[in-house]
Amino acid sequence: KPLSTPERRAIQNFMDGAVDLDDVVGRTVRLLAQLTRQVAVVQYPSLTRSTVRHVELLSLAPARVMLVLITDTGRVEQRMVDCPSPVGETALADLRARLNSRVVGRRFADVPQLVQDLPESFETEDRGTVSTVLATLLETLVEETEERLMIGGTANLTRFGHDFPLVIRPVLEALEEQVVLLKLLGEAKDSGMTVRIGHENAHEGLTSTSVVAVGYGSGDEAVAKLGVVGPTRMDYPGTMGAVRAVARYVGQILAES
Repeated sequence: KPLSTPERRAIQNFMDGAVDLDDVVGRTVRLLAQLTRQVAVVQYPSLTRSTVRHVELLSLAPARVMLVLITDTGRVEQRMVDCPSPVGETALADLRARLNSRVVGRRFADVPQLVQDLPESFETEDRGTVSTVLATLLETLVEETEERLMIGGTANLTRFGHDFPLVIRPVLEALEEQVVLLKLLGEAKDSGMTVRIGHENAHEGLTSTSVVAVGYGSGDEAVAKLGVVGPTRMDYPGTMGAVRAVARYVGQILAES
């Protein structure tokens, strides 16, 4: 079911006001919950499917550096690096330039191989610092920080009390388990719409619900999933239209950010 022109305009106006990735995800959750009057779940963009936009190195103290990793999907990861010796601004600028020349625009999975011989290109006295900074960068890349999501509109379930045959508590408990929700979203196809009704949801607490989910991203490949959880007697055409439309707008924002 396509959204009306006023609905599409309202979505665009609301999402255009986002200032950073956290704001994008927060607005998406609120928007989905309001449009569908159900529980909205939005996964943060996956780091493993992202590419490096920029690596910034900032001096905080003679031997302490802040590493800032910025991805093509707007994620910003910050780490403190305690170096084995003081680092001058000139050396830091040199490392920043050489590092970015190798990793900008490259997928995270390729970065370790691209920087493995970088310390050898520096003077012996600087190699310890370079290795320490690279170790922190690689730790940031492999951490499963993409296993984050935001949920909103849980109170909407109280409107459907008559639709849950037993009690609403098992549903609420399942929604509180992030692992369960991540698994539900993970079952959605990257680009296509996935609808699971009732017992098609493996988790016992969600067998009285339906899940509508779809992938979103800044290009052809989905970098994360979003969707809604509601009663099995939901308005499927309307819900699917809203989920697809919101995913499209979020993808556009990521592409333009």
